[in-house]
Amino acid sequence: MDKKIYISNRIVEAYPQRYSDYLADKGFELGRNSQDGDGYTVTEDGLLYWQPREVFEKTFHEHNITTLVFGDAVTALKAGRKVTRKGWNGKGMYLFLLPECDVPQDWIKDPNLLEVAKASGGVVHCLGSIRMKTADGSVLTGWLASQSDILANDWEIYG
Repeated sequence: MDKKIYISNRIVEAYPQRYSDYLADKGFELGRNSQDGDGYTVTEDGLLYWQPREVFEKTFHEHNITTLVFGDAVTALKAGRKVTRKGWNGKGMYLFLLPECDVPQDWIKDPNLLEVAKASGGVVHCLGSIRMKTADGSVLTGWLASQSDILANDWEIYG
């Protein structure tokens, strides 16, 4: 048997709730052979589920949103969240992830990109990128982190 290493970086929203209360919220009752217990109701990627307290607390730790480090901000971006820094001067600035996708040549207006699409069978495979919504409302494609951004402890979830 080949052992492999698995790493999970998940961002969830949760609140403490007894199993019987979770079931009652769903319109069910605790079964005769079921055990009630403390746990958490969890929302993850649009899914709602309940997890026993011991399992949840071994898997997740509460995170103070105002003290994210850069790695946490990247994890949040990959989970579809927007992130920002308290230290940025402009108001309303944030980052978001544009996932990779295939763009059909019918959507392309830029002549240089259209040339690439035609040479690639009518589709351009675009890699994912981090984008920034700037203070003036523009969007910067291909945002790059500075040394200060990477080492900062003031990242937070935007909105």
